[in-house]
Amino acid sequence: MKQANRGNLPALIFLFVLLLLWQLGAMEVNAAYILPTPIQILQRLWELRLPLFTVHLPATMLVTGVGLLISLALGLGLAVVMDWSPLLQKCLYPVVVASQTIPTTAIAPLFVLWFGYGIWSKVLVTVLITFFPITITVYDGLRAAKTEMAELLLTYGATKRDIFWKIKVPCALPYFFSAIKMAVPMSVIGAAIGEWLGAQSGLGYFSRRMMTQLDGAGVFAPIVLLSAAAMLAVAVVGLIERKAVKWRGES
Repeated sequence: MKQANRGNLPALIFLFVLLLLWQLGAMEVNAAYILPTPIQILQRLWELRLPLFTVHLPATMLVTGVGLLISLALGLGLAVVMDWSPLLQKCLYPVVVASQTIPTTAIAPLFVLWFGYGIWSKVLVTVLITFFPITITVYDGLRAAKTEMAELLLTYGATKRDIFWKIKVPCALPYFFSAIKMAVPMSVIGAAIGEWLGAQSGLGYFSRRMMTQLDGAGVFAPIVLLSAAAMLAVAVVGLIERKAVKWRGES
């Protein structure tokens, strides 16, 4: 525990220095509607705690959770299919890559027109952003399985299914958790973008509303809350990873 705390000490010092520079710079500018100080943001976050924590945070987390679950199912499915069939890999891989060339801010308003201001327009934006890293990272993990081990199992009469579950899945597991840790912040960003462009609730919607009122601290308050939620989710995924992938880092 003490060693872990010492390992986090440089990051905490660096964060403190950044916040201090931000505080001094914002005080020098002296225009809270443009650049509020960290203290002003925390004060505004406390003042707005009721609507933020009871209405807008749950709305954003619902969009994030649903979008992430769909991205997991889609990404894992595509990765397994591409690994199973070289022909399907040649067909699907370019389409997966091409999907990331679509500007999110351009297509998100179309999702709002098609599906309205409900949850699904935001969920689709989240899925569009997050399924790609899951697909590519897990696919790379499946392909990273050693050919020699697969050939050895084949000599003992193992089936393709045996090789998949006994070699490829354990090999891809660290890649899977890395993909999740990338996808969680991206899903939060996707939900916020969807809410910013068209929604009736959510942290992205609330931040946009505060911007129309020239409330700089009010704009930053939901962003800080969003970042804290994403970091907490990534930390939880990291804890699960340490329990599930105990061999990671071993030679």
